[in-house]
Amino acid sequence: MIITYTFFQNALIVSVLIGVLLPMLGVFLVLRRYSMIGDTLAHASLAGVSGGLLLNMNPVLGAFIFTAFAGALIEFLRGFFKKYSEIILSIILAIGVGVAITIISSGKLHANANSFLFGSILTVTRADVRIVLGLSTGAAVTLFFLYDQLLYTIFDEDAARLAKVKVKIINYAFSVLVAAAISVSIRIVGMMVIGSMIALPVATAMQVAKSFRGTVIWSIIFSLIDIISGLFLSYVCNVAPGGFTALLSAFILLVIIGVKVLVRRITAGRLEIQK
Repeated sequence: MIITYTFFQNALIVSVLIGVLLPMLGVFLVLRRYSMIGDTLAHASLAGVSGGLLLNMNPVLGAFIFTAFAGALIEFLRGFFKKYSEIILSIILAIGVGVAITIISSGKLHANANSFLFGSILTVTRADVRIVLGLSTGAAVTLFFLYDQLLYTIFDEDAARLAKVKVKIINYAFSVLVAAAISVSIRIVGMMVIGSMIALPVATAMQVAKSFRGTVIWSIIFSLIDIISGLFLSYVCNVAPGGFTALLSAFILLVIIGVKVLVRRITAGRLEIQK
């Protein structure tokens, strides 16, 4: 069986970790209307990957360092572009993609960076698993301690400041958490579709959940279904797991929406009959 292969066991462990971590952070990003920040940082992570390969260091660690820097830079630039926040994302994309293309086109890389674009279950090593486990654990523990403060900042930053929440520090810390989540995901999902894995399970959960906590729980459930199913099916179909997982996530979202619309119409029809 495929589960007996070491490379697949490594990929499965990483998939479970990011399947829990991405939607937990994704809920906060979506509710703050910052979902595109995740996509921007995902694209910027390629610069960290290429830099890591250039310096002979673990590319996941390189992605985390650069993405954390990019996330902190976004928060810094928010003070200068308060009314034009979309410009900030363009700036970060320009820096990240510019650095990545420059390094890759130099011909000095010691490995191929293509697997990080689309994801690959064959390239996940035990060293990657240890790094992913460390970053995921650190991010989960930090998120646990910052949970209440993050809730304040989601709904009203001004009210959070009045409640003596250190909004600036919280925002910087959250940016680092997102950077950690993205960097641990690129091996499996690939940087091209990380944004969809952050937003789509949350969007699906919002169709069935009736509370914030419920949205978090359902987001994790849908995320695990998406990424684990995508991992197995992509191996069977011999395609990159990232793109296949994104398609599966979108399909499940559309099915949930379709079922919700159908139930609503059936309920409305019964009410009409009763009248």
